[in-house]
Amino acid sequence: MELRQLRYFMEVAEREHVSDAAVHLHVAQSAVSRQIANLEGELGVDLFKREGRNIKLTQIGKTFYTHVKIAMQAMDNAKKQIEEYLDPERGTIKIGFPTSLSSHLMPNVISAFKGEYPNVRFHLRQGSYHFLIDSVKRGDMDVAFLGPVPRDEPEIESHILFSEHILALLPINHHLADRTSLYLSDLKHDEFISFPEGYVLKKMIMDTCKQAGFAPNISAEGEDLDAIKGLVSAGVGVTLLPESSFHESTPKMTVKIPLEIPEVTRTVGIIKPKETTLAPSERVFYEFVKQFFSRLQQFQ
Repeated sequence: MELRQLRYFMEVAEREHVSDAAVHLHVAQSAVSRQIANLEGELGVDLFKREGRNIKLTQIGKTFYTHVKIAMQAMDNAKKQIEEYLDPERGTIKIGFPTSLSSHLMPNVISAFKGEYPNVRFHLRQGSYHFLIDSVKRGDMDVAFLGPVPRDEPEIESHILFSEHILALLPINHHLADRTSLYLSDLKHDEFISFPEGYVLKKMIMDTCKQAGFAPNISAEGEDLDAIKGLVSAGVGVTLLPESSFHESTPKMTVKIPLEIPEVTRTVGIIKPKETTLAPSERVFYEFVKQFFSRLQQFQ
């Protein structure tokens, strides 16, 4: 069994088309077909079955694919470890982050790091809370920023960078807009704007309102911060958002107000796989982030 055969197998399995795989691999289609046939002959099983113009994995092919993918990731990681051992300032780091940290935290951290390590490259991926955790577990991402920091994830190692308050965002013509602070129960008759089901900020709104003694009436949902802020600006309803999402400014036609009861905070941190050793450039970034926020907290 040759490494080339396994790479060809992976490409065909993921593209479900021999000619497409050949184009991506920059080899002749006949070469891909021959290597797949040799691999099947060596294993003594059919890994693919033809369905119309495409080919798909057989049941045993799916099982083989799962194990080959793990093995290929391990080999790629080993190669990366060696390359970065020779030059840790020229690696590539795969970083995940949620929408709530995209406007201020991510640009500041990346900019500061690039100032000291200009040759390190980044592969950045925005995603939902649970998607980011699962991606770090699988090794699809090296590290991820999250808020709140997960506590009951045995496969994850996390480090809290800072804590922040959760604020209420109201339309500027709201009857409570001139208040300096709010009891959340003051908003129990209002319509709320939230992220969709499955987003951690949706859970935060539901849990916080439950703590205040009521279930919020969700009248609208948005998948990103700008959409939610825009709906509040239009007077559609009120919402709860992390303090860092207002770093640049409060949206027009809205007012942000601290919550007095209950006072709600969330942790923000960075996570990495617990059992996987970070490559040199990844470890440099991980330690840089911790020191960056430690210095920031001291300054503040």
